Amino acid sequence: MAKKRRKLNKDFERKIYTSKKNVELVLAKIYDIDDEDIQKEYISAFNRVVYLYDELKQDYEQLGFSDNSENLLTSYKNAFNLFESEFEI
Repeated sequence: MAKKRRKLNKDFERKIYTSKKNVELVLAKIYDIDDEDIQKEYISAFNRVVYLYDELKQDYEQLGFSDNSENLLTSYKNAFNLFESEFEI
């Protein structure tokens, strides 16, 4: 049986790319924290954001743009905004 082609969306790919850059920037800032206990606290809190980004990226790479794509992006953005509001970076 032929494999169904995944639906691509250039605008959504840009959002994923921007999300990746945001995650990388925050992780770099976290790794620059000198106090090891504070660094661990930040990493622990940011893990949820990283997990949601990975899920978003993997879903798009495997399935392409779908109804679930926007939901995953919204979940990622909400988690990122929550992290930013609770932690000063």
